[in-house]
Amino acid sequence: MIAINVVNKGHHPLPQYATPQSAGMDLRANIDEPIVLHPMERKLIPTGLHIALPEGFEAQVRPRSGLALKYGLTVLNAPGTIDADYRGEIGVVLINLSDKDFVVNDGERIAQLVISRYEQAELQLVKILDETERGEGGYGHTGVK
Repeated sequence: MIAINVVNKGHHPLPQYATPQSAGMDLRANIDEPIVLHPMERKLIPTGLHIALPEGFEAQVRPRSGLALKYGLTVLNAPGTIDADYRGEIGVVLINLSDKDFVVNDGERIAQLVISRYEQAELQLVKILDETERGEGGYGHTGVK
């Protein structure tokens, strides 16, 4: 368990894990009035939260499966990455992929926040790569079984 400093400029409690083994915490819309998302429309939904992640960590904003299945609502840039040096408000870019309007209400759970450790890489320029069994086989290269 790591400690993360949070400034809550919203009017909802801090996100929490729903169960002892949950990977993500629900983010809530922090809005003054309902926001209507028309079919194929996207909007940035504020949460009121600002975080300070330790170096070597990121926060990922991911869709909630229930909203995706029931209403066709998802996070457009999923997963959205919050870098350790970002101090602005966490916003969620929601898109309505359904054929019906969706109303986002204040306090609605709109996404999940997952904290993850990462490593930075140093890219090395080479002339050729090592050979593998797969080689350059790309999308669908293994066929359908």
